[in-house]
Amino acid sequence: MTASVSAGVTEEDLANDQMTPNDILTNGMGRDLQRYSPLDTLNKDNISGLVPAWAFSFGGEKQRGQETQPLVYDGVMYVTGSYSRLYAIDLKTGKELWQYDARLPEGILPCCDVINRGGAIYGDNIYFGTLDARIVALDLKTGDVVWNKKIADYKEGYSYTAAPLIVNGLVVTGNSGGEFGVVGEVQARDAETGDLVWTRPVIEGHMGTLNGEESTMTGELNATWPGDMWKTGGGATWLGGSYDADTDTLVFGAGNPSPWNSHLRGAGTPTEGNTGDNLYAASRLGIDPASGEIKWHYQTTPREGWDFDGVNEVIPFVDKDGNKRFATADRNGFFYVLNREDGAFVQATPFVQNITWASGIGEDGRPIYIEEARPGDPAAAADGDKGEMIFSVPSFLGGKNWMPMAYSQKSELFYVPSNEWGMDIWNEPISYKKGAAYLGAGFTIKPIFEDYIGSLKAIDPNTGEIKWDYHNEAPLWGGVMTTAGGLVFFGTPEGEFKALDDETGEELWSFQTGSGIVGQPVTFEMDGEQYVTVASGWGGAVPLWGGEVAKKVNYLNQGGTVWTFKLPKQLAALK
Repeated sequence: MTASVSAGVTEEDLANDQMTPNDILTNGMGRDLQRYSPLDTLNKDNISGLVPAWAFSFGGEKQRGQETQPLVYDGVMYVTGSYSRLYAIDLKTGKELWQYDARLPEGILPCCDVINRGGAIYGDNIYFGTLDARIVALDLKTGDVVWNKKIADYKEGYSYTAAPLIVNGLVVTGNSGGEFGVVGEVQARDAETGDLVWTRPVIEGHMGTLNGEESTMTGELNATWPGDMWKTGGGATWLGGSYDADTDTLVFGAGNPSPWNSHLRGAGTPTEGNTGDNLYAASRLGIDPASGEIKWHYQTTPREGWDFDGVNEVIPFVDKDGNKRFATADRNGFFYVLNREDGAFVQATPFVQNITWASGIGEDGRPIYIEEARPGDPAAAADGDKGEMIFSVPSFLGGKNWMPMAYSQKSELFYVPSNEWGMDIWNEPISYKKGAAYLGAGFTIKPIFEDYIGSLKAIDPNTGEIKWDYHNEAPLWGGVMTTAGGLVFFGTPEGEFKALDDETGEELWSFQTGSGIVGQPVTFEMDGEQYVTVASGWGGAVPLWGGEVAKKVNYLNQGGTVWTFKLPKQLAALK
């Protein structure tokens, strides 16, 4: 079942999003999430001429983290803001056309700031999610509500922060709430009505649905989970997904299993008939967009015990031999290449330094664990209160967290925002209580180098080789974009919006935005001129969970501004 939308943005428009630089209809500047623009008007020779065109303030006291990616359509920019707000802005002037503020209830439980990562456009509507775990369709012209549907119960710890994905008239969403004992799920709705078409829980033992009826069980009951722990098994699909048109596959990642204490999940000593892998947490899943059935899975961190979510984006590309591949940079510190047809493991290489929890990834695609680097079992402790503390690299915030990488079709490199940090971590006894945090662990994040934490890396996916590495004193927490003009754009918590040379990593341009950047840059063309936009506003998980690292950047100002730059026509001719 698909929606029959008669006007506005079509499925064909979405499929061609990357190649139509006058608009940006999807998260990732294309549903493959490459975050690559074919525009080359702005390039290495004239980037110094990039100047502000206008700036738009989100206003009010609701600043916090601004992790959004703007969308552009029919002369209007659509930008989401913290606290589940959405703005329509005149593309030429920066003037507000309309604003929608979700009426959030008391008691929402977002783990990692009140952020929103953007929307999706289809037909005559724009779709975005809210912190109380709802998905809303708004009229593009007026901002009026077309429909408003519940994804999950926020009182149980569910929320929603990702940009929706639209395929064949279906609005596809994940869910957030991984630290509250939720169950990760992917849902598909009719774009016109908001009616559920299918649901697919990503934790074994739960039943999916199709057109209102039970369909199939996810996995096999108790195959990889002990007892009833699958009922609160985690695996939140909180970063959303990508779409590979070549194989007609949705690709979603599942977060950490719940609780963090892996010994409670049978992970230390797998029992007979139970592998202890805790599927499909910390995994990538290939899903049939028509039915919600799982086509394949690849688990990056079986029997996970460090909060190494598996949600990071999965991006299709073609390798040097013409093979169709996926690439993903995992929170666990390894950069993976998978086969696009079936998700099979091809290769993995570390992209951060000093990894402690595994010595590498075996030929079978499974980690080669260093078991003494797993946080200890509280039940084995003398007082039964706290397991053995270990120092782990990367920290639970990951070698790479949510912040999206980019792939250049020009350089054939991936540009990966990463962080070099570790943590003291220990396990504690825990029991599930609805709506309460369900960790069973304690932690303290620590930097591992004196002069930098953030590291933007250019990686050759054919070899895993790091071609260049740009260091930043504070952690990197925003997205990356690359262009046919040979440029790599990203922002820093210190407020600098930067452009680097895609081949060398040399800094070519920088602009101070006044607040830390954790947003996702985009570029588009209007009236023959190339524009670049990014949202500035410090926040996200680092100031909330960063420990010693957060103290290093506690001077940073919060904010909420959409900065739009352009290259004037007279400079575009410079080569």
